[in-house]
Amino acid sequence: DPSLDPLGSGYNILQSRIAIGSGQLTGRGIFQGTQTQLGFIPDQHTDYIFAVISEEGGLIFSFIVILLYAVLITRGIIIARNAADRFGSLTAVGIVIMFSYYIILNLGMLTGIMPVAGVPLPFLSYGGSSLIANMLAVGLLMNIHIRRYAY
Repeated sequence: DPSLDPLGSGYNILQSRIAIGSGQLTGRGIFQGTQTQLGFIPDQHTDYIFAVISEEGGLIFSFIVILLYAVLITRGIIIARNAADRFGSLTAVGIVIMFSYYIILNLGMLTGIMPVAGVPLPFLSYGGSSLIANMLAVGLLMNIHIRRYAY
């Protein structure tokens, strides 16, 4: 329970919850969030990027981001089902599981459901190696989709 140690190990999660809740429905506006602009949330550009999005963009923008992730995952499942061979299908399933794991763990970490693990949010968190790996994974999905009628 992060509230047992609000100034120690639970600080980041509590500040993240405050930022997510303070965004309300429409958000505070870009660069107008109190938690983010006053520096209460550490690592805003990496691990806690969704808290920044939730505070400044609100519930509406948060749902849009989650909806885009849902579209990515469902398209990956459709690609896995329609793959030409078993290798392509299993590769697509592995990529979908990887994206699902990163998304669920990061969002669960920000809300306090899961422990803080330092997992980046795909395509949004700052980091070159993470972005390159995500782009390569999407490229593999696209290649599997293109070659579904090759055999």
